[in-house]
Amino acid sequence: MSSSYRLFDTLKHSNAQLLNSTSLPSGMQLALWKNARDQITQAQASHHTLSLYVADGYESYRKTGSSWHNGGAPDRACLMPQQSANIWDIRGPLTFVHLYFDDAHLRRIAEQTWDKSPAQISLDEQIFIDDPRITAIYRQFLLQSNWADPGDQLQLSSATNLLLSHLLKTYTQVEWHEIQVRGGLAPVQRKRVVDYIEAHLDRAIQLADLAAVAGLSEYHFARMFRQSLGIPPHQYLTNRRIERAKQLLLTTSLPLTEIALRCGFNSSSHFSNRFRQQTGVAPSKIREV
Repeated sequence: MSSSYRLFDTLKHSNAQLLNSTSLPSGMQLALWKNARDQITQAQASHHTLSLYVADGYESYRKTGSSWHNGGAPDRACLMPQQSANIWDIRGPLTFVHLYFDDAHLRRIAEQTWDKSPAQISLDEQIFIDDPRITAIYRQFLLQSNWADPGDQLQLSSATNLLLSHLLKTYTQVEWHEIQVRGGLAPVQRKRVVDYIEAHLDRAIQLADLAAVAGLSEYHFARMFRQSLGIPPHQYLTNRRIERAKQLLLTTSLPLTEIALRCGFNSSSHFSNRFRQQTGVAPSKIREV
């Protein structure tokens, strides 16, 4: 996969093994890596990196001055702003996930969330920190998604927006005062969004797509959608896809692969796993009723 993110390219030319990666429509990129017994020189770049240790990492050392320091462990996070320059010594096994993004992505989130466009955004470097919010978003949403499946794109875009919003509120020097969003979607907005979802269940749907249908920013749309329907947009979309799949299972003899494609999943295995998660039974059991 081609990339404009320097750290991604640096790791590709190291001993690190790329387990999974995806480029989001927003331009951000996710990458899941595994490494051991490696030294990495991380030069300053034009982008930021948010890392979470997924497994191991106890023998990961970072050079500070002339000394080496470690503090790695599962669920430890590292926020490395674009001005970061580091030397890492990975002496034991480590599995980690990276989110690569730049100032333009942060500025877009700031404009949507707080209606301000700062001339300069400065993130505070954080190494080996415990941040339950970062861990929860990575573990519950990003790592639970199928990055290659169009059906999970709404969950990915929503989760990355949440991460960037958290970074702006927690690890910058700017005092942010969140705009209060009261009320949900207007009836006409709600109908347009619901109709759009129903008409595009077989396609990748981004948060930006739904926000545009409602005529709102992504941040305000997500808040107002949840107030109107009681669940986040990505959960509503998954529920509708599973309900459509149930109908097809009960009323047609289509193979699972075809049903998966018609309901926005790129494979029968991913469809079956998600169906079982949502309903507690395998798709084949529905036809046995």
